[in-house]
Amino acid sequence: MTRMLEKRTIFITGSGGVLGTTYVRNMLASGAQVVATDLPGARGEALKSEFADNDNFVYYDLDVGDEDQIKEIFKRVAADGYAPNVVLNNAAITGELLMGAGKSFPDFANTSLEDWEKTIKINLTGAFLIARQMDIDIVGKYPAALINVASMYALNGPHHDIYKDMPFKSFSAYSSTKAGIHGLTLWLAGYWAARGSTVNTIAPGAVYNDHSDEFQNRVGKLIMAGRMAEPKEIADVMLFLCSEGAGYMTGQMVNVDGGFSGW
Repeated sequence: MTRMLEKRTIFITGSGGVLGTTYVRNMLASGAQVVATDLPGARGEALKSEFADNDNFVYYDLDVGDEDQIKEIFKRVAADGYAPNVVLNNAAITGELLMGAGKSFPDFANTSLEDWEKTIKINLTGAFLIARQMDIDIVGKYPAALINVASMYALNGPHHDIYKDMPFKSFSAYSSTKAGIHGLTLWLAGYWAARGSTVNTIAPGAVYNDHSDEFQNRVGKLIMAGRMAEPKEIADVMLFLCSEGAGYMTGQMVNVDGGFSGW
């Protein structure tokens, strides 16, 4: 792998999931300094276990739903000698995360306000808080890039039938927050342009994570490529968005969905 990110220090929220871990692995292999964050617990411990011997890796516990933590995070990072010039808003409550936590998936009529608001708080408000702190601590001091992670469901409705009899479902708050993420991108792109910073959205498609053969078959029929993505296929596109080569891109959504959005 070419070392296309040697001049990049990349700050990532939600680094411990299947995509987040792959982003970290790819970025380190490409020469980046990676500042990884996640909630305290098993995912953070797994990151530290895998990458602790890499001098270009550093980890911080961070809850993106905690405003006070976010107000301090870039100051903590700077005090430790790191100056992120790329930030990834990757933390999110997803269907698979809820499934792993043993949560149920009620139908829309029985969706609780508490669950809706928690998803909004993490997926969208958390992204806003990170971007706001970037505006205070980073933007205008040196050129920087923000990449907001959306989804194939940001601007496309889910095919609800593919989730029949599956242990997880698409849920309304997730799609709503991922559409909102791109709205944040569009607003910030113009706001930061004169201060030398870019903002883009990546919209991953269906990513394989030990899904059943039946689910893979159902999803594959909706995708031009005929299959789910491997995590590295999303991460390879993320490498470009984090690189200096993407310096003339701003306000864009990059769909990496095997053609799902192109039908």
